[in-house]
Amino acid sequence: MNESASPQRWSMLVLLALAELLGMSLWFAANAAGPQLQERWALDPGGLAVLTGAVQLGFVVGTALAAVLNLADLWPSRYYLGASALLASAANLSLIVAPGYGIAIATRFLTGFFLAGVYPPGMKMAATWFRSHRGLAIGILVGALAVGKSLPYVVHAIGTPSIEFVCVSTSAAAAIAAIAVSTLYREGPFPFERRPFDWQLVAEVVRHRGARLAIGGYLGHMWELYAMWTWVPAFAAASAVASRSGPAAWSGDVAALVTLCSGGLGCVWGGWASRRLGYARVVTVAMAVSALCCLVIGACFGAGPAVLLPALAVWGFFVVADSAQFSAMVTEAAPRHAVGTALTLQTSLGFLLTMATIQLVPLWVEWVGWRWAFAGLAIGPLLGILAIARLGSSARGS
Repeated sequence: MNESASPQRWSMLVLLALAELLGMSLWFAANAAGPQLQERWALDPGGLAVLTGAVQLGFVVGTALAAVLNLADLWPSRYYLGASALLASAANLSLIVAPGYGIAIATRFLTGFFLAGVYPPGMKMAATWFRSHRGLAIGILVGALAVGKSLPYVVHAIGTPSIEFVCVSTSAAAAIAAIAVSTLYREGPFPFERRPFDWQLVAEVVRHRGARLAIGGYLGHMWELYAMWTWVPAFAAASAVASRSGPAAWSGDVAALVTLCSGGLGCVWGGWASRRLGYARVVTVAMAVSALCCLVIGACFGAGPAVLLPALAVWGFFVVADSAQFSAMVTEAAPRHAVGTALTLQTSLGFLLTMATIQLVPLWVEWVGWRWAFAGLAIGPLLGILAIARLGSSARGS
């Protein structure tokens, strides 16, 4: 079937993008309410990092389990995503009544665990509606995800700065996403093959050279991405204190909003550019610029918002502009009957890696200060560039 003969493809993409935007708003809910959580349980920055790491760990466990059990290739996508978003909403809401820090960590773990059924299936669902525009479609989807992760900071900045307000707002958003996808989504004209459950499906993906190298490039990208997203608010808040340019908490919220929303634009640009330049060139350019930003962003520390915010916008734009293109590569490189498993494996390994760098940044801050704390993140995109160079011509966009 000709792609242009699918008039519903853009409305389905809008539906999926909205679902990702609303559903993934749960991710940084605890970070946005960080000042209140610090006060409630007398947490230091390391304690807040553990809450973020719990979401990452939950997501890793959820995606690993889904990959091994082939869930994304066995269950109907709209019900899988809808049920996952609803369960994640409930887990996020339970942070409000958590009686102690240990239980709070458990609620964040469960939030990440259930979000594993929101992000990877959404990419596969979008791919069933697009062939020639697949990079752009997944780019829009990941862009919506990036913007969605800024929502708790928006809620925190413009509403009542409380744990309750942030959690209720984001949980309601995820519940809306669950209902919308479950009732309105339909499979596209380019469905992926389905096969019975197979324990060997993950091994088949790993043995596939193209999928393996695309995943390797993605890991370099992920080494940087979530550590940057997690710690930019704290970096901006510390910068505001150093420059005496405004309230630290407000500065952190604004920095997160600028970084994540510019990332949404970067994802759309990545999808558009991949049609003209190919996946390999787009991800190489994005990783090269973001690696450079890792090295120079420290020079903006203490310089005031007029300098810092534009610099963060540039970094935020390129740090995630390549994310969707790695996923698009996998949908085209992996065996067709294993696309859902390949995407799930990719995200599982990537988020497992993020747990290390999220914990490393505060250590680097202690050792070298904020001016050089992000420099170590440049290692990831540089190694990612090498992986994509090896992938070569097989990474070209369709």
